Amino acid sequence: MAVKYIFVTGGVVSGLGKGITAASLGRLLKARGLKVAAQKLDPYINVDPGTMSPYQHGEVYVTEDGAETDLDLGHYERFIDEDLNRFSNLTTGKVYANVLQKERQGEYLGKTVQIIPHVTDEIKHFIYSVGETGKADVVITEIGGTTGDIESQPFLEAIRQMRSEVGRENTLYIHVTLVPYLKASGEHKSKPTQHSVKELQGFGISPDIIVLRSDEPITDESIFQKIAGFCNVKPDCVLENLTLPNLYEAPLMLEEAGLSGIVCRELHLQTPPPDLTEWKALCERITSRSKQVTIGLIGKYVQLHDAYLSVAEALHHAGYSLSADVQIEWIDSETITAQTAKDVLSKLDGIIVPGGFGQRGIEGMIETAAFARTSEMPYLGICLGMQIAVIEYARHASGLDGAHSREFDPDSPHKVIDFMDGQSDQIEKGGTLRLGSYPCQITPGSALEACYGSLEIAERHRHRYEFNNAYRDTLTAAGLTVSGTSPDGSLVEAVELTEHPFYIGVQYHPEFKSRPNKPHPLFLGLVQAALDRKEQRA
Repeated sequence: MAVKYIFVTGGVVSGLGKGITAASLGRLLKARGLKVAAQKLDPYINVDPGTMSPYQHGEVYVTEDGAETDLDLGHYERFIDEDLNRFSNLTTGKVYANVLQKERQGEYLGKTVQIIPHVTDEIKHFIYSVGETGKADVVITEIGGTTGDIESQPFLEAIRQMRSEVGRENTLYIHVTLVPYLKASGEHKSKPTQHSVKELQGFGISPDIIVLRSDEPITDESIFQKIAGFCNVKPDCVLENLTLPNLYEAPLMLEEAGLSGIVCRELHLQTPPPDLTEWKALCERITSRSKQVTIGLIGKYVQLHDAYLSVAEALHHAGYSLSADVQIEWIDSETITAQTAKDVLSKLDGIIVPGGFGQRGIEGMIETAAFARTSEMPYLGICLGMQIAVIEYARHASGLDGAHSREFDPDSPHKVIDFMDGQSDQIEKGGTLRLGSYPCQITPGSALEACYGSLEIAERHRHRYEFNNAYRDTLTAAGLTVSGTSPDGSLVEAVELTEHPFYIGVQYHPEFKSRPNKPHPLFLGLVQAALDRKEQRA
């Protein structure tokens, strides 16, 4: 069977949820027995989001093979439950970097390098590659930005060309648009969608399916008929995608509208109906949660929740499994001091300190770790959060005054966190961190083993600094347990206080491997410990 290519574009405004639509469709097609690959094409000129501020673009999602990617790839992995790869995210910057490198190496044989064919060919090669590497039946490609953006034009031209290359029966265009609701007149307006489709048609692309995003249910059937008529699509190919309180209900809502059946019909795919038994059970667990627990997320980017999107989702996943509604208290670490820590943190049931870079807010995180350690508050430190736990323990339990990380204080007398081998301030910032999946050996009898139920794991990393082995004996002698290392024992991957109800720091990012129906063991451990603490206090 030829590979089928589905392209998801967006119109009217950005932030419509194209990623959720693409991820939901991926889940539905997988439930029909198809092998699905997904990718995101981003129009910004950065080579990847790795050097962006989290306030610019939210979190950086890391794949198994170490690609720093857009956060929408997290949605794809969580919904479709397939590990993505370096071909799953392409930016304008990466396209031009590749084209210019080929030009410098003489691969174009002296030709004038142009948008068409050289840039569009590079984009198409990338789209074809994700299907080939994953041996996919269907490739779902989301085009970032909004139709009409200058930056998106080469991507639209590339996907236009693909229809003539692989055939109409092997390509499908889905356009997601906003249908605004005017409260003053009490009606939805279809005109923005009509203009957006006209703009897309100006690039030579006529959508096969139009998905209407709305905060209010579209009850007027004439809206669907009008859009179908004006935009030249079949009447049943105009679907509603309503804003939902729980985003994991999106596949069920879209399937109720007939999305996967229409897609299979248009692409001539012969499949059984989707088996959504497991997904329906997940949604039922979400709606039937009977407990509530509050986890404090102590970070420096809390004003933009997307900066910690995978962490927040992983907490919710654990809650779904434990019948608990996890309430996240977003706390700016700059507001926490030795004087305020008790008042701010004592009301919580558990604490998580996620990753981050830079000096701002670090002392507040250290005070947070100290409070959690001394008050037996459940604590999970991720990446920076583990380094914070080590710094705090070195200062207050091991007598190493002034202990710090080289990142925050190069003149510290005790740099308990330091550069990894091969890392320094002199190397380029982009793509040079320790990235991707690495194995970890767990210490027998540790709390980490109790969580995983295994002594060998593999987790994804994104960091430049590491536990300084020169202080390993000093800190372990003072009571800190090194509960995870690289297989050769040279890198400390996890620390804990084994006698504490739950106090674990890991150098890797477990949130990237959590799934709504398969929560990550460390988040399960944290939420369960928080529930236990709440019950004891009650």
